[in-house]
Amino acid sequence: MRVTAKSDYALRALIEITRRGGDGPVSAEELGRLQDIPHGFLQAILADLRRAGIVMAQRGQSGGWRMNRDPEQVTVADVIRAVDGPLVSIYGLRPEAVEYNDTAAVLQHVWIASRHSLRDVLEKVTVRQLADGKLPRSVSSRTSDDDAWQPH
Repeated sequence: MRVTAKSDYALRALIEITRRGGDGPVSAEELGRLQDIPHGFLQAILADLRRAGIVMAQRGQSGGWRMNRDPEQVTVADVIRAVDGPLVSIYGLRPEAVEYNDTAAVLQHVWIASRHSLRDVLEKVTVRQLADGKLPRSVSSRTSDDDAWQPH
């Protein structure tokens, strides 16, 4: 899996918004400054998150961005799908939609299994957990093996 800057920035912005909680909306300028995200890129990301119903814009002098959904109900997978589309795609298609000849058909199973493994992590971590710095044990335990940290 390749995590795009768009997904990474989206999650970082949502962490900042969630950490504010009831302190009111956060301006895009402040989000960009706090997380070193280019302003124009951040505006496009926030628009994608708004279209997905994850955040909402509040207008006015004290306006900005706030969560539109409970951060405990928004997963990392939801965010990635909102800004980048499906978790796994092959030539822009979902794995189940790709057609192979008989000798390569096994590849479809590899892509579907990969998507299932990604879901095991990305659908279990919420924006609230990220903001609190507390991952579910089923996810954090995957980082305890030294091999998990190797770049191979």
